[in-house]
Amino acid sequence: MRLNWLPLCACLISVTAFGQTVDVWLTRGDQVSLFEERPSLSFEAGDGTHSTKIALDPQTQFQQIDGFGAAVTDSSAWLIWNQMSAAQRDALMQQLFSPQSGIGLSFIRVPMGASDFALAPYTYNDQPPGQTDPTMEDFSIAHDLHYIVPLLQQARALNPDLKIMASPWSPPAWMKNSGTLFGGSLLSQYYDAYALYFVKFIQAYEAQGLPIYAITVQNEPMHSSPGLPSMSMSTFQQSTFIGDHLGPALAAANIDTRIFAYDHNWDQWNYPLIVQNDPEAGFYTAGAAFHGYAGSVENQSLLHNLLPNKEIHFTEITGGDWATNFNDNLVWAFHNIIIGATRNWSRSAIFWNLALDENNGPFIPGGCEQCRGVVTIQNATGGVTLEEEYFALAHASAFVKPGARRIESDSVEGVIETVAFENSDGSIAVIALNPDNNSRWFNLLVDGQNIAYRLTGKSVATFSWSTNTLGDMNCDGSVDLTNDLPLFIDALLDPSGYTAPPGCSIEAADVNSDASYDGQDVAGFVTALIG
Repeated sequence: MRLNWLPLCACLISVTAFGQTVDVWLTRGDQVSLFEERPSLSFEAGDGTHSTKIALDPQTQFQQIDGFGAAVTDSSAWLIWNQMSAAQRDALMQQLFSPQSGIGLSFIRVPMGASDFALAPYTYNDQPPGQTDPTMEDFSIAHDLHYIVPLLQQARALNPDLKIMASPWSPPAWMKNSGTLFGGSLLSQYYDAYALYFVKFIQAYEAQGLPIYAITVQNEPMHSSPGLPSMSMSTFQQSTFIGDHLGPALAAANIDTRIFAYDHNWDQWNYPLIVQNDPEAGFYTAGAAFHGYAGSVENQSLLHNLLPNKEIHFTEITGGDWATNFNDNLVWAFHNIIIGATRNWSRSAIFWNLALDENNGPFIPGGCEQCRGVVTIQNATGGVTLEEEYFALAHASAFVKPGARRIESDSVEGVIETVAFENSDGSIAVIALNPDNNSRWFNLLVDGQNIAYRLTGKSVATFSWSTNTLGDMNCDGSVDLTNDLPLFIDALLDPSGYTAPPGCSIEAADVNSDASYDGQDVAGFVTALIG
C-alpha cells in the first residue's frame, strides 16, 4: 500500500456513523428510574416518523462549559467529614466527584468564611471589639484546615479538572459600618485591606493545592440581614472596589483568578451590566454570576446580548421543604437551571449546599430552616439520601466535561426541551426534558440520521455517543502522515491487538464503524488524508 505521495493534511471530518450506539440514562418523575442506564439505541437513516423532531447542529457552537456542581459550605464539609465513617465518606466522594465511577462534579462554590450554613459565624481575620488589622497580620484560614480544605483536596484528587469559586458573605466585622458580620456595608477606608484579604485567601488556598478559579466580591449584594452573615454593596461600591482596589491588588500579586460581578438574582440583571460597563471594573471582571430565587433565566441572555465578550455563570439555587413533589422539582431544575441557564449562556450551574442533614442543617440560627442539600446525610448513621438536585446534576456532569461547547439543538418549550454539548474529544451529550404529564415520542436528528425515543411525562433523559473523526488515529484533532498513518497501518495489520490511544472514544481505525478493518476503511482514511 503506497501512500507516501499523499500531502500532509490537518483536515477533520466528523461524522455520526449509521448504527452508532447511543447510551441513554433516564430519570423519571415517578421515580421508577433514577439516573438509570437504559437499553442503548442506534442511529438510523432519515428523519424518523414522529411529529416532534429535535435537530442538532454540532457545527454551530456557543459558550464553553466550565462545569456543574454545588457549594461546599461549612455545614456540608463538617457533615461529610465528621458525621460519616471514612469508608462512607470515601464512597460518597467517589460517587460525587469521580468522572470514572461517579457523576464527576466539576465546579464547586466555597464561602469565604461563614455563610448562613455554618456551625458559627467567622471570617479569616476576626478581631476583638475596637481592634483592626488592615495589614492582615492575623489573617488565617486555620478554621478551614480542619475539614473544608481536606474535603476539597479529596474532591480535587478525584477530579483534577475541578474548579473552585469562592464568595464572601461578609468581611471581618471591623471593616463594616455595622461593626458585626450581620448586615451593614464596607467602610471605604478598608477597601485596600479587604482587597488584601482576598489576595491572602487565594494564596492560602493555593498553598494547600487548591487554586481558586474565580471569586465574587459579595454574595447577594442586594440583601442585608441583621441576623445572618451578609452585607449590602451598591453598584457604585462594587465598581469602585473591583476597579480601584481588588483588581489592581490581584494583578500586583500575579493572581489570575477570575472576578465575577453581582452573584445575586436574575431580576436585577442590570446590576452586573452597570458594574461591567464601568471602565475600571469592567477591565478586571470576567463576567457575572446569577442566582435563581427571583426573576427569569432569560435575563442572562439580555446581559449577554449587551456584553457578549463577558462570561455568564449560574452560582446558586436550593431545593427545600416548600417543594416536596419530586417530579415538579425535577422539571423546574432542568427547565430553569440545567437546560435554562446553559441555553442562556451560562458556563456553569451550581446548586447550593452539597450536603445537609435530616434537619436541613446545621445552620446559623435564623438561617434557612427548609433548605435541602444535594444529598441528605443522617447524623446518627452517616446514611445518604440522594435528592432531586443530585439527579439534575448527574444528567449533566456525568456527560458534559469541562471544556465542552454548547451546540445548536432544537427545543420546544412545554413539549421536549433540550440542550446539547460537544466535548473536547468529540463526544456528544443531549439532555432532553419532557415537562408534560403525558409521554411523548420524538426523533433526535443529526447528519441525516435519527433515533426515536419515547420519554415519559415529567422525566429527563441524557443521550450520549462518540463521534468518529476519519483518520484521526492519535486523537489530536488532526489527520497527518507522521502520527496517524503508522497507527492506521498497525491497526490494519493486527486488528485484534489495536487499542485506541488515550482520549479516543472509539477505535479510530474503524473508519466505517462496522467493527472491522477493511478496504472501506482504507478508502475513508485516504479521503481524510487528502481532504
